[in-house]
Amino acid sequence: MTISRIAVVNRGAAAVRVIHAVRERALELDADLRTIAFYSDEDRGSLFVREADERYPIGPATVAVPGSEHRLSAYLSLPVMQEALVRSGADAAWVGWGYNAENAEFATMCDDLGITFIGAPADVLRRLRDTINAKRLAEGVGIPVARWSGGSVDSVDTARVEAARLGYPVMIKAAAGSGGRGVYDVGREEDLASAFAQARDRARALFGDPTVYLEAAVPGARQVEVQLAADRAGTVWALGVRDSSVQRGHRKIFDEAPSPMLTVEQDAWACDAAIRFAREAGFQGMGSVEFLSDTATGRLLFLEFNARLQAAHPVTEVTTGLDLVELALHLADGGLLQGEPPVSHGHAIAARLLAEDPDHEFAASPGRIELLRFPGGPGLRVDAAVEEGDPMPSVFEPVLATVVAHGQDRTEAIARLRRALAESSVLLEGG
Repeated sequence: MTISRIAVVNRGAAAVRVIHAVRERALELDADLRTIAFYSDEDRGSLFVREADERYPIGPATVAVPGSEHRLSAYLSLPVMQEALVRSGADAAWVGWGYNAENAEFATMCDDLGITFIGAPADVLRRLRDTINAKRLAEGVGIPVARWSGGSVDSVDTARVEAARLGYPVMIKAAAGSGGRGVYDVGREEDLASAFAQARDRARALFGDPTVYLEAAVPGARQVEVQLAADRAGTVWALGVRDSSVQRGHRKIFDEAPSPMLTVEQDAWACDAAIRFAREAGFQGMGSVEFLSDTATGRLLFLEFNARLQAAHPVTEVTTGLDLVELALHLADGGLLQGEPPVSHGHAIAARLLAEDPDHEFAASPGRIELLRFPGGPGLRVDAAVEEGDPMPSVFEPVLATVVAHGQDRTEAIARLRRALAESSVLLEGG
């Protein structure tokens, strides 16, 4: 197969990231590769729209769900996406992270249209589309998991029984969710009913699937993840372990590689377990296995599988020297993994910058960016999603940029990141 016209079925940072990777790949291969930005009315003035080779409008950011009062992101509407893919003349679809990245129905639609889905095969996504299936697969290959409900929880009464068995605090999680979205913490029985209803509604709005399950909280645990790459011939690379333990509301704020808390033996075990999981699942493409590191026992517990790249991938890139987005394009175009996986060098830490108001519970701050300045220097990388003058629409996650610092060791990486953040300037005028 040969990919030449790549539809960017995403926005913001994920869209800018692939546009730059495609441009570099075209220069490296001396090939005619073009990107087509699918953009909503609210994103008309956004950076990724300007950066793409071509643009295709998809209308409002959300569309009504037939027979329901709910609305759905236009990117998640298969009729909207099908029309855009056909009319734009795309022969491949990049989904990045979020939206359709793990949507088996979208991947199947691409297959039916003869369009290359840059991601895992549809049958793999269908098997692992929810964390319930992934947990069962992990248990089947001998990877321990945190105590959980063992399946979906479909009523408040069942939730009460499971929460009492697991013991408070518990978490209610969207089965189709990932990346910390659709998670509700419940510390007391009297809060369970409202949290259960909110979790199901949120899961339906975010993922089109209200299914939830319960999981026991692991106090003080750290969250680590193994980056994987897998080709169609069955070769699987583990590209090191990231640590994404610093979070707010289950959303990652800082990422670093390698994890500063794992021993060499734990790191090796996590990589081996992730490879076993991927092989058992028949996985192809770019993905990651997430674990909870129980600091009380030293055990690593399976958390979830992400059949896609994650927003945390830059720290793996700077420590391995790989362009993981370009590698995803290579694998989707039928390429194979050659030789041994690269060895990681040094330490990297990334900070995600968001346009949020800390005085109002970190609510998104829509408006227009009047000033945006980031420093340069050795060991610094900035993946910006916006430029000065760009709008920050209220309907999207308010990501400004990811700032990555790389050093010979963790101390140097921290120093470089602190300097970079101190010298960064952002001014947002309210919309």
